[in-house]
Amino acid sequence: MSVTVFPVRLLLVSFFMLLAWPFAFTASLGRSEFAIEPQSWWRRFVDLCLRVIMRVMWFCGGFHWIKVKGERAAPSEVPILTVAPHSSYFDAIPVTMTMCSIVTKLESRSIPCLCFGQIQDSRRKTVEEINRRAQSGGEWPQIMIFPEGTCTNRSSLILFKAGAFIPGLPVQPVVLRYPNKLTKPTDVSSRFKILWLTLCQPHNPMEIEYLPIYTPSNEEKENPALFANNVRKLMAKALEVPLTDLSFDDREISLSQGPLRIYDYCSLLEFNQLHGDGRIDIRHFVIALSTVHRPSKSMETLKLAFKMYESAENGDILEEDLATILEIMLGVRDVELSGLFLSLDRPDTEKITYDELHHFIEQHPYFVQNYLDFKDHPRKFCIGRPKSCNGQNHNKG
Repeated sequence: MSVTVFPVRLLLVSFFMLLAWPFAFTASLGRSEFAIEPQSWWRRFVDLCLRVIMRVMWFCGGFHWIKVKGERAAPSEVPILTVAPHSSYFDAIPVTMTMCSIVTKLESRSIPCLCFGQIQDSRRKTVEEINRRAQSGGEWPQIMIFPEGTCTNRSSLILFKAGAFIPGLPVQPVVLRYPNKLTKPTDVSSRFKILWLTLCQPHNPMEIEYLPIYTPSNEEKENPALFANNVRKLMAKALEVPLTDLSFDDREISLSQGPLRIYDYCSLLEFNQLHGDGRIDIRHFVIALSTVHRPSKSMETLKLAFKMYESAENGDILEEDLATILEIMLGVRDVELSGLFLSLDRPDTEKITYDELHHFIEQHPYFVQNYLDFKDHPRKFCIGRPKSCNGQNHNKG
């Protein structure tokens, strides 16, 4: 397929993409980035031409028929469509089928078929424009927004941005499904791989489901974050996927790697959600904040933590303090360090310096798996010999 179907499809897709560009360019002539007046009749005619061209393009790419469930509401009834999950550039299919206005990054204006009908520029201006168009009574096309704000692997729904929900008007949730065994969700990190596998597959199934209109309560109108979260719960239920309390700005947390990678980011994010008279040891907050904002520099965070806990005499810290530090950095509970101190051949010593621990971690890349124990440790879910989990058994006395 790579040497027969793929090049032919790639050529056809490229041709129709280029064919769409002059139509989109023509429709954008004389329009400012924030046009005040709605579309004229001839711009709507160009929209129709673009729909046809782009549908043929998707057909050439293997999306021969697209299953649509539910009914799309009229712009006068629902001005905003919220779409999720956002996982690849094939999510543009519902955009080209409806020719809704979309919220996109400024650099996306270079994409031929998307240079018309965008809402761009600063966040403040974008929100203002969304609000203005949403309250136009259907004079403008519907606004289609991917509230996650970034691509994910479709395994869960991350936190929604509030832009689509600030106007406090009814929205229609739209969920996307790709019942495709070849292009798996984990391929989201490789754009070329997604394109290659998709164009090689004889047929690419896709489902678009329009869920019932969601009308916000008075409380949700006053609280866009609550509005967004309730819509997210509804869409996650329809998709049968869990919720993940990560946002676009927290994306690096889920990508943390190394011997002190984060195991459970939810407990870390709780440090940013203190309410009322909630109190916390400022050292704990600093460690959590450093971990969240510098997930790839865990050793620097560890060194910072040692400076806050170490004794003035010889720079060592107590075992219980090290356990607290690791619980925060790893996002786990009930860290047990007996395996570490036994491996250091210092069972009678309950103190350690940063240099000693740093050297030990460098020598043992599977430090957490092999020498720590905590609640829900990965080792506890392994079947078979301990070495299958890169771990060792450390008997506690």
